[in-house]
Amino acid sequence: MMIYMWFIFIMMFIVGNMIFVLKHKHLLIILLSLEFIVLSIFFFLLVYLNFIEYDMYMLMVFLVFSVCEGALGLSILVSLIRTHGNDYFQSFNLL
Repeated sequence: MMIYMWFIFIMMFIVGNMIFVLKHKHLLIILLSLEFIVLSIFFFLLVYLNFIEYDMYMLMVFLVFSVCEGALGLSILVSLIRTHGNDYFQSFNLL
């Protein structure tokens, strides 16, 4: 049973990274793949902390930081859409 949980975690992490690498045209898809990677890391921490019978306080700290990261990414996405009109990376001028 434990091996299936590790397999699910590894597959979630790999799929999230593949989406991050292959679908790099839209900022929204990149942010969603980063949130999926954070979710897989959260799942890994949940399984690991239950395995070693440790307190779940660190999971709450991790969730707070991941929510802050999601809110910052969403605010950047909204500001880029308001200034440029879309979320394509080709339309941004980096100079």
